[in-house]
Amino acid sequence: MKLIFEKSKSGRRASSIPKPDLPVPELPEELRRRRPPRLPELAEPEIVRHFTALADRTFGIDTGFYPLGSCTMKHNPRVNERVVALPGFRDLHQLQEEEGSQGALELMWRLQEILAEVCGLHAVSLQPAAGSQGELTGLMLMRAYFADRGEGERRKNVITADTAHGTNPASVTMAGYQLQKVGTDARGNLDLDDLRAKVNEETAGLMLTNPSTLGLFDEHIEEVASIFHDAGALLYYDGANLNAVCGISRPGDMGFDIVHINLHKTFSQPHGGGGPGGGPVVVRDILEPFLPVPAVVRDAERFHLDYDRPNSIGKVRGYCGPFGVFVRSYAFIRSYGPALRQMSEAAVLNANYMLARLRDVYELPFDRLCMHEFVLSARTLRREHGITALDVAKRLMDYGFHPPTIYFPLIVPEALMIEPTETEAMETLDAFSDAMLEIARDAAENPGLLKEAPHHRPVRRLDEVKAAKRAIVRYRFDDHPDLTGEPAEGEAIEAQKGA
Repeated sequence: MKLIFEKSKSGRRASSIPKPDLPVPELPEELRRRRPPRLPELAEPEIVRHFTALADRTFGIDTGFYPLGSCTMKHNPRVNERVVALPGFRDLHQLQEEEGSQGALELMWRLQEILAEVCGLHAVSLQPAAGSQGELTGLMLMRAYFADRGEGERRKNVITADTAHGTNPASVTMAGYQLQKVGTDARGNLDLDDLRAKVNEETAGLMLTNPSTLGLFDEHIEEVASIFHDAGALLYYDGANLNAVCGISRPGDMGFDIVHINLHKTFSQPHGGGGPGGGPVVVRDILEPFLPVPAVVRDAERFHLDYDRPNSIGKVRGYCGPFGVFVRSYAFIRSYGPALRQMSEAAVLNANYMLARLRDVYELPFDRLCMHEFVLSARTLRREHGITALDVAKRLMDYGFHPPTIYFPLIVPEALMIEPTETEAMETLDAFSDAMLEIARDAAENPGLLKEAPHHRPVRRLDEVKAAKRAIVRYRFDDHPDLTGEPAEGEAIEAQKGA
């Protein structure tokens, strides 16, 4: 398929712009272009066909199974899109007065109440625009809490698990804390001996996903909470995996003080490609005074924005957050009603069904029932046949499946992290499992087939190291340098870790 620049023909146009009889304004000389921009010139049908062809190549949850571990890529009900397009929501302006936006404020307030109940905590801010921003907001709340108690200088360490999402250590660093990592024991839980050795009067808190990115619920979570609370520290819950326990168990009951929720995962929102998303923060009552402003509050039958929060950390985002995400998530939750736990129960059932089918062929690092996702290892395939997790992922594309997360968590060599979610039918789970089993057979009988995969996609196997070192990020028209040799001095960039 050619680039749109390569299809361009000089003089062709997709439209004709009228030239009004108005004076042409004078532009300062330093702002004028020296030459016209080199833009593609095509007729409208060619433009439409080009972008339609690109869209046909795009893989998404509406085109196939998306078992991307820890991302919870579930089907998004179409009724949510109809609700968010209602004129009262769609046409709402950020600066509209409160009297004219009571419906939107009520929806936000009711969503806050639901999220507080789901988490077993007391107060909510909807402001953070994504899980990563929710993490940073939660750590800022932690910092404000200890500063208010006069312990800000002393509490300087935050502990994360060695299975943590990469955003956890990044958020810890951005919040000005020092990072300490705790190991995993033979059962896939936090190593309590390692944990006790690191928690002291300088510890501000723990950041933990439960169930973890191994897909395992920590069997000692109450003891973990006691270790931190006895030291005067706080517990932060990374809600990326809330889809496993929603309506079954609550982070607040486990002992967590701060929770962020990925609305675009657990509560249905189209995501990928940078957004949109939502990462509300839910906190225990001792942290409520520090939540971002404005707070959405209810006064009798009226709803309004409360800015009178003197201890607030301030705003973390413009206006009140990604409102369209709130509408979709609220519609999704209300459609389940009291049966919301069935969502998580189905997700856990689907994951354990697939694990039972694959565990005898792929290595299972921790021999336990999983939660909503599970981690396998291709280590045996690599040792016996030279086939890596990357080879398995590339070959899956030939079967029409998006590959699962690979090489994460980092503590599992040749990791394959698979999350089916609750929205996939048994036939889909079987088709994916059959493909994985066939790939394992091919690894033993015809490993070259996997090494050269994918075979049936528009783009074949790429040289990922070269792509990272010599990225081509713009079209250069008639200037096409030879990139077959080694990069010139100063041209190469450092390859991404793991590339």
